[in-house]
Amino acid sequence: MNTLSILYIFLFYVAMIALVAGIINKLLQYKRVPAPLKIAVTPAPLTKPGVVYRFFTEVVLFNSLFRATKWTWIFSFLFHASLLLAFFRHLRYVISPDSFIWPLVNNLVVQSFGHYAGFTMLIGLLGLLARRIFVDRVRYISSPSDYLMLLLILGIAGSGLSIVYVSHTDIVQLKAFIMGLFYFDWQNLPSDTLLLAHVTMVLFLALIFPVSKLLHAPGLFMAPTRYQLDNPREKRHLSEWGAELEKDGRNS
Repeated sequence: MNTLSILYIFLFYVAMIALVAGIINKLLQYKRVPAPLKIAVTPAPLTKPGVVYRFFTEVVLFNSLFRATKWTWIFSFLFHASLLLAFFRHLRYVISPDSFIWPLVNNLVVQSFGHYAGFTMLIGLLGLLARRIFVDRVRYISSPSDYLMLLLILGIAGSGLSIVYVSHTDIVQLKAFIMGLFYFDWQNLPSDTLLLAHVTMVLFLALIFPVSKLLHAPGLFMAPTRYQLDNPREKRHLSEWGAELEKDGRNS
């Protein structure tokens, strides 16, 4: 095994550990933050099924963003939908053909639409970048990390498309390398420049994901403004630590 492959094997494990541990740590932090007030963003649902429906429309359709600004919704939805398609298309590199979910991944719909998802992803990203540059109120609140994050994902999408349409790589060897990471049967990584750039940017994104604004993906499910019911008159809202203090006060 060559030195380059050993380096990327090491980087892969470091990035994956940092990604998983970082996300879990952040979610635990979110869980520990007290929510003493009823702060559901109205119009909010009155029932738990309504909360589930609200989350569904937010996660799948970006409902609140659609009501706020249509142009941002178009580019954001285009990017996220393309990213989801690209993710499912990439699953064929980490799943064995003997797996029961292989037909779900290696079918005509996923592979065909996923094949062009990189182009629509670029369109969505360029639209979001233009929004940060040309919309005054958005540019005012944008930090350098916001631009760098978009440029990083643009680089990932662009290098991925280049591997497909400009400079092909050894797909068989690449899958052997990736499968070897999961089964600890390490193989050599193809040394194509575009592939190395693509993999490097993906690993860097995994490293910084838990400390970036991209954490809004899992953080949405921990937001009290979204999961709380709009029933402050019908039921008193009392956080766990507030209930414990009230109980101690009654017992003293």
